Amino acid sequence: MIQIIYQIGIVFAVCWAARCIEAALPFDFPASVIGMLLLFLLLYVRIVKVEHIRQKSDFLLSNMAFFFLPAAVSIINYFPLLKQNVIPLLAVCFISTIVTFCFTAAVVTLALKLLKKTNKHKDIS
Repeated sequence: MIQIIYQIGIVFAVCWAARCIEAALPFDFPASVIGMLLLFLLLYVRIVKVEHIRQKSDFLLSNMAFFFLPAAVSIINYFPLLKQNVIPLLAVCFISTIVTFCFTAAVVTLALKLLKKTNKHKDIS
């Protein structure tokens, strides 16, 4: 029980710090993105270890669909507006999906090349 409270505390502390950083910035930037970058930085420099947040993050990831329900339900309020712009919205969805697929494929290809290059250097030494 203490471990779960500790993990929730870490996640909420990162969220709170992101909100503070967002408020201090002279321009608009989403606190959620700041929080993800902050958590990545904390994990990268090993201030926070994966074990410190694994159980809580696994819970949040396994229940992610639940967190999208309010946004999905609120779309119903804007149905007339969406109905008027269905073609542009579908075009944006299609194009962004293709761009995301291409970008993901390029990143995976680059990562595999870098891994092969790193493994070759390890075999030599």
